[in-house]
Amino acid sequence: MKEIIRQLEERRAVARLGGGERRIDAQHSKGKLTARERISLLLDEGSFEEFDMFVEHDCYDFGMEGQKVPGDGVVTGWGTVNGRPVYLFAKDFTVMGGSLSRNHAKKINKVQDMALKMGAPIIGLFDAGGARIQEGVDALGGYGEVFSRNVLASGVIPQISVIMGPCAGGDVYSPAMTDFIFMVKDTSYMFVTGPDVVKTVTNEEVTSEELGGASVHSTKSSVADGAFENDVVAMGQVRRLIDYLPSSNRSDVPERPFFDDQDRVEPSLDTLIPSNPNMPYDMKELVLKLIDEGDFFEIQESFAKNIITGFGRIEGRTVGFVANQPMTLAGVLDSDASRKAARFVRFCDCFDIPIVTLVDVPGFLPGTSQEYGGLIKHGAKLLYAYAEATVPKITVITRKAYGGAYVVMASTHLRGDVNYAWPTAEVAVMGAKGAVEIIHRKDINDEVRIAEHTAEYEDRFLNPFKAAERGYIDEVIMPHNTRPRIARALAVLRDKELENPWKKHDNIPL
Repeated sequence: MKEIIRQLEERRAVARLGGGERRIDAQHSKGKLTARERISLLLDEGSFEEFDMFVEHDCYDFGMEGQKVPGDGVVTGWGTVNGRPVYLFAKDFTVMGGSLSRNHAKKINKVQDMALKMGAPIIGLFDAGGARIQEGVDALGGYGEVFSRNVLASGVIPQISVIMGPCAGGDVYSPAMTDFIFMVKDTSYMFVTGPDVVKTVTNEEVTSEELGGASVHSTKSSVADGAFENDVVAMGQVRRLIDYLPSSNRSDVPERPFFDDQDRVEPSLDTLIPSNPNMPYDMKELVLKLIDEGDFFEIQESFAKNIITGFGRIEGRTVGFVANQPMTLAGVLDSDASRKAARFVRFCDCFDIPIVTLVDVPGFLPGTSQEYGGLIKHGAKLLYAYAEATVPKITVITRKAYGGAYVVMASTHLRGDVNYAWPTAEVAVMGAKGAVEIIHRKDINDEVRIAEHTAEYEDRFLNPFKAAERGYIDEVIMPHNTRPRIARALAVLRDKELENPWKKHDNIPL
């Protein structure tokens, strides 16, 4: 018995060493942690239960029979994050560059299946060089098995991908189908084809960082939802995100003790809106003053900054926030902002997370670049997402709500449950100047008459009362009372039931 136990411990020690001390040192020299070190940071101490530690590849081509390492380049299993179960896999770059083989894929498939069966989130930590070329189509088939499970799990359990090193070729498509992708600055990159192939095909000379680094994907392509300074920060932030998310689409949103006043009023909000309607203000200040303890987890902070998306809590329960940001492009809706917000709204709806929408939007961004870039379809994605959503939807119009953008931003016409407006709200087809120039075109050269018409239009329409008279606004509220009013609305909507007509699936305008 003692001999068997000794052999077991020896085998475990070999497996835990991965590619060996030299390759572990090389990993550290690049500023990266190993797969097991990342797992220990992500999970509660002592909670990790590993699966398939001794699995090896079964390829015998190209001398591969002499390159067998227990674990085969990926560490899989489950553990807890603040006491809640999660399943995970972590690519081990020290073992054949973390490349995917058939058995490597089977290990990932096992935890994907278990996460789906148990109704728990799954987290993938990526640091790998793509498919194991020596296995040929077996590796490609392995990717396909992973991808199909990503699709089946979508909307059922949260799926989170963290890119912590290279992620190229087939490896990029699994993260692309998950709910959130995070990257690590300076040490991670994602692309379908690398710099060498790009140079061969297009004659462009580009570095890995320029082609697919964290800054590119978090600010330009919108592939990544955030970029963190290093592996340690990344694991801490993923733990924080998990705290906001339900375990599955059948679980309630997490609820935790809160230390904020239920009826807290914020007198400073009464002066948040500048007296000059063309002056910007920071909508994030409003978000932070509404949520418990000012704790906000922003999604895609560096992309499409004219709209804010992220998670906060009100009275201890998770809430999704979507807010126009007047500090950037006056809070206008463009293609990027519409796509960003639509994806976030759909995620919240998948997992029954209530949505609070804060509106200050002068309309959609005009111009040929937007129209040629498909603004109509991208704007329709956000409209579609809000109209489709059956979760509690609460809207607060703080200032401008003009034209089609008013309708799109979770208006009562898209089945919004509660629609509030501040006294400073302006609900109209368009701004006064543009409206008067159309309605009173014949007086366009008479400055006095135009000024009179403008004043009349502003008095009649640039306020929340016309919309309130028609029932499109449920109530005009004082800004300082916004948190308690939202909290009461969320409480009364907690048991909301609404079902869409039966369908195999919808056909959102992609």
